[in-house]
Amino acid sequence: MRLACPILASYLLSSGSLAAAALSQLVTFAILARALGPTEFGLFVQISAVTAIAVQLCGLGASDCLLRRVSRQPASYPSLLGHNLLLIGLSGALLVVGGVAAMSSWTRMSSGPSVGITTLALLFFGNVVLVRVILLVETAFLALGRIHAANRAVVGFAVARTVTAALACLAFRVSSLAEWALWQCGGNLLYALVGAAWLSPLGRPRLAILREELRAGLLFCSQFVARAVRSNVDLLVIGLFAPIETVGSYGVARRIMDSSYLAIDALNRLLYPRLARESRDGLHLALPTAKRALAAALALGVATSLVLFLLAPKLPALFGRDYHDLPFFVRCLSGTIVLVGAWAAAVDLLGASGRHDARAWILNSANLAGSALIAVATWLAAPIGTVIALYVIDGAIVLAAWLVLLRFAGRSRLHAAEPARASPAPS
Repeated sequence: MRLACPILASYLLSSGSLAAAALSQLVTFAILARALGPTEFGLFVQISAVTAIAVQLCGLGASDCLLRRVSRQPASYPSLLGHNLLLIGLSGALLVVGGVAAMSSWTRMSSGPSVGITTLALLFFGNVVLVRVILLVETAFLALGRIHAANRAVVGFAVARTVTAALACLAFRVSSLAEWALWQCGGNLLYALVGAAWLSPLGRPRLAILREELRAGLLFCSQFVARAVRSNVDLLVIGLFAPIETVGSYGVARRIMDSSYLAIDALNRLLYPRLARESRDGLHLALPTAKRALAAALALGVATSLVLFLLAPKLPALFGRDYHDLPFFVRCLSGTIVLVGAWAAAVDLLGASGRHDARAWILNSANLAGSALIAVATWLAAPIGTVIALYVIDGAIVLAAWLVLLRFAGRSRLHAAEPARASPAPS
């Protein structure tokens, strides 16, 4: 009971910060949806779909080694922070240039109006490079066990985005994507500088790329890139076959789902360092914690899904009456939260124990195959086909993740028992 109280308190603080961030994100989206209108907001949703993929690739997954190694050896913080900063800078530059070129061509193919190069550059720099730097601040605090500081970073960023949107759209009457791109990039830059000031007392980074961590980082980020592709390919494909206004409604629903996953993410971000410590001497030692996390995640998923289903008819009053398809999309997608909760604990234990190869194989296979399935289903029978494809993919991940985890746990248990069987009995 004494152990459960601090764990519950830590989860409440973690989930409270992420819930505040989710609420703030929804308010930000509501402000933008109303100010930009369905057409401009639909364009913003499509570009955000690409930046959501790019931000997962930015840094090449170096945040994992920062969280994993510093939680075990705090003295490694300076070298791992420098490793992260270098990879963010190098990969970020390539992603901004490549993203601007790709989206310039894509927007000309879709049903919406074209977007200027400067606007695209601001959106990519602000939502890829600067957001990755801001996320690095949270990761650094989590790795050092400073949960309160990590929560402050999460909530602070969410509040900063909402304040930026409110100032831009309500006070200065911003009504175009070009104007919002400038405001958003400026707001993210200011908050990134604040985050750098928070980290400065912890020590100067040692700028050097740790080559031994590159492969693990690529495996780590590849699964999130594949997941981001799967999570956003429908937004891009719908833009080719449906009016841009439909993209706006569907995009709001998808972002509501992304925000709703934060209840489960709060549990995962709290348990990941613990899973890393418990699995140091064998993956099977952390399996009981993962099973308890599964039960908690399922309960959170069911509760969140039910709340969204009941509140869906009220959402157009928040986001705008022009988004009349929003309740339908939210109700159709609400059940995916339960499936995400079902596989999250399994893939987190695989990652925390260093089995990034298995974790990447599961998520990348499901997400890459799922991206093709979603694209075909959207083309053939949007939006019902899209929704069915999303459920099929998450269900497949649940089965694969737990089957692989239980298999590795069995091997780990047998490996741990071998020395005991091999040692001679005392005389």
